[in-house]
Amino acid sequence: MKPTNILFTCSGRRNYLINYFKEALNNEGLIIATDMSANAPALADADIAITVPSIYDENYISTIKDICLQHKVTAVISLNDLELPLLAKHKSNFNNIGVKVLISNEDVIDIAFDKWKFYQFLMKEKLTTPKTFIHINEAIAETENNTLSYPLILKPRWGSSSIGIETVDTKEELILVHKLLLIKLKKTILYKASEKEINTAILIQEKIKGSEYGLDILNDFNGNYYGTFAREKLAMRSGETDKAISVITPEILAIGEKISLLLRHSGNLDCDIFIAENKIYILEFNPRFGGGYPFSHEAGINTAAIYIAWLKNEKIKASFNNYKSNITFAKCDRLLKINSNS
Repeated sequence: MKPTNILFTCSGRRNYLINYFKEALNNEGLIIATDMSANAPALADADIAITVPSIYDENYISTIKDICLQHKVTAVISLNDLELPLLAKHKSNFNNIGVKVLISNEDVIDIAFDKWKFYQFLMKEKLTTPKTFIHINEAIAETENNTLSYPLILKPRWGSSSIGIETVDTKEELILVHKLLLIKLKKTILYKASEKEINTAILIQEKIKGSEYGLDILNDFNGNYYGTFAREKLAMRSGETDKAISVITPEILAIGEKISLLLRHSGNLDCDIFIAENKIYILEFNPRFGGGYPFSHEAGINTAAIYIAWLKNEKIKASFNNYKSNITFAKCDRLLKINSNS
């Protein structure tokens, strides 16, 4: 049987995904992981670890293609928001060499990555989301008309890893923090994505007070809905879920299916929502595995095994989906010895 070799790009700290997929492969394939940093923790758990250039390097795509050919890669999975638009653009090039890039098409990536387009998409589809602005004067005008209240959230329009997210409580603070974020944005990894529209690169958003949930909305690779797997976030750290409890409710399942049918995304979509006053507010889409996926996995949905089955054109075993509610997990740190020759 031909081995199923999976390449994780921008693997970073996602050791759990490396190990979930290694377990799902059951020695019938290899896990290859790449990162621009030789010290990336996920490289330590991969079968093959390779250091590559930055995603903005002109040779990045050709380097990834060469790795795919050398190691007979079956499929590529990206773990970085900033890389998704690049791989989506070159998806057909990988298909031409027999490699599946398991991400959504460019339209879906664009809606998720550009948070202003995301807001416009939700408005068009009449989905509830916090009021959002790209012009600070419009936000100030609404606060003065009492149609928008402090506190407000400021965040990069093209964001990742909770970089540059701030809360403000007054007009003076709003003006100062907005100006400061524009200056600081130019010093972050987000600047490349933001530079063409830098003057509207900071969003001002209504802050919703309620319970926050993370959803894994799973479609097959043709965009057909499979299921929604949710957890209530009990604690956050560095922009990722640190503690969570699995939940199953009709309202959340319904919103997950609706998002799936509207987007027709490919594979896993990480989605953040708030529930406040019996309303579901959609906050964000990340069309990839998110930092909250381990909570779904440990509560009974083995998306890694499902991916492998889909790649092999096999039926999904019942044991792959045994999702249960009221399962609580918390993340913890561990030390890894890094091979300096990676």
